[in-house]
Amino acid sequence: MKQKLYLVSTPIGNKNDITLRALKVLRESDIIVCEELKPARRLLSNYEIQKELIPLNEHNETESAKEVIKIIKEGKKVSLISDGGTPLFSDPGHYLVSLCLENNIEIMPVVGANSLIPALIGSGLDIEKFYYYGWLSPNKETRRKELNQLKLQKELIVILDTPYRLIKLLTDVEMIFGKRITVVVAYKLTMEEEKFYRGEISSVLSEIKKNGLKGEFVLLIDNRK
Repeated sequence: MKQKLYLVSTPIGNKNDITLRALKVLRESDIIVCEELKPARRLLSNYEIQKELIPLNEHNETESAKEVIKIIKEGKKVSLISDGGTPLFSDPGHYLVSLCLENNIEIMPVVGANSLIPALIGSGLDIEKFYYYGWLSPNKETRRKELNQLKLQKELIVILDTPYRLIKLLTDVEMIFGKRITVVVAYKLTMEEEKFYRGEISSVLSEIKKNGLKGEFVLLIDNRK
């Protein structure tokens, strides 16, 4: 049988958002490669799955990837998960996948939860075309330079960032794109607190500041006008 690495999507908040196929693959895996051990154990415990875990993150990716290749070549079934959502999507694992391809190991995506599609379809905007930028720099000056470059893109722009930078990011967007720019903040998707904040950024930022919000989010900037 051809050797394979399974890229298994896991929930981003609501533990019920896992597919039957994902559960089957994880239960049949000999080894599960994860971003961090503690979140992975907590996630798998929801489904009563106990497997040997190998952490793979920015601190050990080269070493761990080589170990995983060796394990797959020994005939073991190996899956890769992130802390939540679709693996490799703004998460570690790219080097492992490139090594798999070099070693003629097949990549098998197991589709499932992610934050991008729910944010788009729940936004109320025209989403037929969009520009996905992903994560901005944590450095304030670099982030503002990136936003100034993005202002040149007359597209629906999609940005991700960490929960504690939500207000800082919106403040920078208001400063660079102007107070009238239309934005959507898809906040805490799939969780009980899920909410979409839509409208001109001045009003969206005011509401988010008023409520002191700090949580996972996707930001959409409608820069097409």
